[in-house]
Amino acid sequence: MVAWVYLIIAGIFEVIWVICLKYSEGFTRLIPSIITLITMSCSFLLLSQAMKNLPMGTAYAVWTSIGTLGATALGILIFNESINPIRLICLILIVIGIIGLKLTS
Repeated sequence: MVAWVYLIIAGIFEVIWVICLKYSEGFTRLIPSIITLITMSCSFLLLSQAMKNLPMGTAYAVWTSIGTLGATALGILIFNESINPIRLICLILIVIGIIGLKLTS
């Protein structure tokens, strides 16, 4: 169970570093760049801890899915990225995939 907590927190850190990466403007802005590097390191560290007890494929798929879902949702909310029915259906399919991986691990 602890491995799943590490994995979820790693996914949250992934969302944070992706958003900060956008704000860093190609690592030309200092504070967002520093936050990106710190949260990226935390994300990878927690992912590696989760992989001690979870199958590699499952851990990586869930980690990237959390990042994808979070970055897409925040992209829509913060950066006014497009939202359409097909995009939402694809996000729902990702959630179904995460649930399936959790149930089979």
